[in-house]
Amino acid sequence: MSCRIFLIRHGETLWNTEMKFQGHADIPLSEKGLDQARALAGRLSNQKISAVYSSDLGRAVETARQIADPRGLRVITLPALREMNFGRWEGLTFKEIRESYGDLLKRWWAEPLGMAVPGGECLSDLVARVVEAARAIVEKHMGEQVAVVCHGGPVRCLVGTVLNMDLNRYWKIRQDNAALNILDFPDWENGIVALLNDRSHLPGDLEIPYWASRYAGK
Repeated sequence: MSCRIFLIRHGETLWNTEMKFQGHADIPLSEKGLDQARALAGRLSNQKISAVYSSDLGRAVETARQIADPRGLRVITLPALREMNFGRWEGLTFKEIRESYGDLLKRWWAEPLGMAVPGGECLSDLVARVVEAARAIVEKHMGEQVAVVCHGGPVRCLVGTVLNMDLNRYWKIRQDNAALNILDFPDWENGIVALLNDRSHLPGDLEIPYWASRYAGK
C-alpha cells in the first residue's frame, strides 16, 4: 500500500511569459495557461484520484479545478503550498533584479536555503512548510492517488527532498508550466520520483521553452 501524488505545476500566466517573479502575487492563468490545464486534466482523466489539493493562489486553484470538477471533488486549498515569498522582487524580471540587487542576487543564488529575499522568505522557510504539508497528505492518503497543484519552487523542494539532494541547487530541477510529476510513497521516508517534468500532453512539448532561450544566467 502506497500513496501516489500527481504533483503538478500550474499553467502559464502572463507574468511567466514576461519572466517576472510571481511569488505570492495572485496572478491568474492566461488563456494559454487555461488550455494547458485542460490538456493536463485530459491526461489524467482515466486515473482514479481521491482528492485534489492546491496552493490557495488563483493560478494553482484554476489549474486544480480542471482536475477536480469532472470528478465532483472540491479543491482543498493549502496556503503552505504557495510559491516562495519573493518580497520586493515580486513583479520584477530577473534582469531587473540583477540590475538593482546584483550582489545580493549572487549571494542568494549561491545559498538560497539560508538567505532571505528582501521582504520575503529564504528557501528553508519554503521547504519547511511545503514538506510538512506534503507529509500530512501522504500519511492521510496511503493506498490512494491524489493530485497536488502548486508552483515551481514547491515542486522542486519536494522532488529534491525525496532525492536527498542539496536544495541550494534546487534550481537544477527543471519545472515547466502544467508539467506532470509523479511521486510514489510506500511510506514518507522512502519516496520515489517516478516521473519528472512531463509535458507530453501539451503541443510542442519537446520545444525549448521561452524562458530557457531568454534566461541570462546567474
